[in-house]
Amino acid sequence: VRSLNQLLAVEQFQDYCPNGLQIEGRAEISKVVTGVTASLALIERVLDEEADALLVHHGFFWKGEPAPLTGMKGRRVRALIQKNINLIAYHLPLDAHPSLGNNAQLGALLGFKISGDMQDAGWSPGLVGELPTAMSGDDFCQRLTQQLGREPLYFAGHTRPLQRFAWCTGAAEGALVHAAELGVDAYISGEVSERTLHEARELGISYFSAGHHATERGGVQALARWITQQWPAVDARFIDDPNPV
Repeated sequence: VRSLNQLLAVEQFQDYCPNGLQIEGRAEISKVVTGVTASLALIERVLDEEADALLVHHGFFWKGEPAPLTGMKGRRVRALIQKNINLIAYHLPLDAHPSLGNNAQLGALLGFKISGDMQDAGWSPGLVGELPTAMSGDDFCQRLTQQLGREPLYFAGHTRPLQRFAWCTGAAEGALVHAAELGVDAYISGEVSERTLHEARELGISYFSAGHHATERGGVQALARWITQQWPAVDARFIDDPNPV
């Protein structure tokens, strides 16, 4: 956990949840399961795998949520504690890491050459990049579908080919207005709001809602690979708990 905290520079982030070790389990770890969200379904898979730790992007103890460990939250926490399983979670630090992060991994998957980030437009941790050659919005939809296994919702804000993109994984559709300030052809995120269609049309920028879950699988998969490289004796593997959102 200390190595992961240092790798992801957790102290640099003001987040909506604690990053790092959220539930302490057994002291020695030989098997780690990584996943996007610490749902009960994924926890049950961890129990089946007899893993020592679950490492996720979406963990527990979010700001504003009820504190009592009852109902759904109680069942999840109890399942981990009863089997002495560690829960480790990294939210914004895993979005932002320059090579292992969700945004970096999505950019690599889609074939972008990263040229900058969205900080100049007042948004972080989104990235900016270009395709080697421009392509139509419909063709890019097909690329997203092939790479993520989910057909995106596509709003065409203009008719020109797409080459320069901005993107921010997860629920960052609100950053569409910031992406438009950068003059990119299109913006990609995970979710969509009612206002998004109107913003895309009126700002002249195309938008792809590619799935919160689908766009945020890359970071935890990259962490699993990093763990096995650092500690070859540790079995670290990604388990997908599919979510169409």
